[in-house]
Amino acid sequence: MRNKVVVITGASSGIGLALALQALDEGVFVAVCARNCSALLHTYSHFIDAGQLMVMSVDVSKEIACKQFIEAIKTKWGYIDVLINNAGISMRSLLEDTDIKVLEELMNINFWGTVYCTKYALESIKAQKGVIVGISSIAGYRGLPGRSGYSASKFAMQGFLESLRTELLYSGAHVMWVSPGFTASNIRNVSRMGDGSVQGETPLEESKLMSAATCAALIYKAIHKRKRVLIIGALGKLTVWLNKLLPAIADKMVYNHFKKEPGSPLK
Repeated sequence: MRNKVVVITGASSGIGLALALQALDEGVFVAVCARNCSALLHTYSHFIDAGQLMVMSVDVSKEIACKQFIEAIKTKWGYIDVLINNAGISMRSLLEDTDIKVLEELMNINFWGTVYCTKYALESIKAQKGVIVGISSIAGYRGLPGRSGYSASKFAMQGFLESLRTELLYSGAHVMWVSPGFTASNIRNVSRMGDGSVQGETPLEESKLMSAATCAALIYKAIHKRKRVLIIGALGKLTVWLNKLLPAIADKMVYNHFKKEPGSPLK
């Protein structure tokens, strides 16, 4: 990866932050973005002066912001080798209790953010025979109760990336997505409630989940091997296969699992 240019969206915390730090430690040129610029500058302060890092405040739900981000990277380094579409938010609310604006926000960030950044980085990645990555979820294979907008956005992301992978089949460029299981990150803390407010706390014991650093290492290994798909975690793999083979049983299993969550919205 040395001398490669890696672009990571949503890199202020969680998996995005772990991906960026591991790449920087390997001597990779890294461009990161998030909406909270002050958090980015604080997190990456000791890398900025080395010329190895570019930091930019970007709301990936805005097309022009994504275009300006990608253009700034190409102006600075001339090319892009790897784009990791990691920016995303989740939700926790039954559809009947959810404002439609919440679903729109999830689609705009999780799906359209991936589309915008990929579209404007595509020419450079094709020229470099590079890799486009989407950080998806098990929710991209199996609709999860209380996460209808999140699941919809990840299904859409995977369909978009699969189409693009087929378009680029003989180009030398590669497209893949990663579906982590439950990983310690900030995504549940900033999940949207039905009225659009931030959840502010996680229903899971984060200390018992896979670390973001371990997840990032597995992602880079998959990028090196140019895997089509990486599903991380035994429970995630079981859910995906059970949903294909025995969908009615998967319905009940998933319902019961999420009903047991502290504060579950399921009745």
